[in-house]
Amino acid sequence: MRKKSKVIAIASPTATGKSKLAVELAHKIDGEIVSADSRLVYKGFEIAVAKPTVEEQEGIKHYLIDVVEPEIDYTVANYVDDATEAIQEILKKGKNPIVVGGTGLYFRVLLEGYDIPRVAPNLQLRSELNDLSLEELILRLKKLDSKYFDEVTEPEKRKMIRAIEVCETIGKPLSELNKQKEPPYDVQWIGINMKREEIYDRVNKRVDKMVEAGIVEETKRLLKKHGRIPNIVETIGYRELLPYLDGEYSLERAVELIKQHSRNYAKRQLTWFRRNKALGID
Repeated sequence: MRKKSKVIAIASPTATGKSKLAVELAHKIDGEIVSADSRLVYKGFEIAVAKPTVEEQEGIKHYLIDVVEPEIDYTVANYVDDATEAIQEILKKGKNPIVVGGTGLYFRVLLEGYDIPRVAPNLQLRSELNDLSLEELILRLKKLDSKYFDEVTEPEKRKMIRAIEVCETIGKPLSELNKQKEPPYDVQWIGINMKREEIYDRVNKRVDKMVEAGIVEETKRLLKKHGRIPNIVETIGYRELLPYLDGEYSLERAVELIKQHSRNYAKRQLTWFRRNKALGID
């Protein structure tokens, strides 16, 4: 049996300091970092997604950051292909791959040996589904695959449409297809264990810093360049600012909603990562 390559995985909820930990570890073990965050792949998404700056990267090479424009529907399959290529590149250099992020599905398919169906886009179906509200899409997906829906950390319209598209194309629930195969790597899992209240406090403080750093200006800049495309409208941080920019409520209300939705997201991430006992997250 061929010996598996070693990969370190740092998986924890938002605002727990995993990016900083990954950089510190990379310095110690001669590593390079592969992002496992579904929003860091988009160019121009900076403050709202807490993308590590050049200074914060401290000279450590990072992969899967600023990969595509926000108009692109970057799928899990795209991620797995690109991340696998990145890991192989790091290993060929004789360095240690460190996968870090908070998108549980990325970790599951890349490192835990889960298969994903590669279904081509059905543009007609997508057009029909896009006319439905998020609530209607959620109900439809629950009927098709309630188990899969329960594992979605962020029920965005785009994700609901894709899940429905796959289920209806293959004629089976996604949850039945995600059968585990032999994991491709020897993974050392690292989780950051914090009390929920501490995570929530860190989330709130991070959002305040985002406002100071110019998240409102960033949102305006993205809207001017790309318009109200799904990947902007559905991203926490931008979506709450849209009604503020439309004059529907105050900036204070928008900031409170960003904090609330970010805390909700962290809670769902905790639920996801607790299933992986190797992370040791309570």
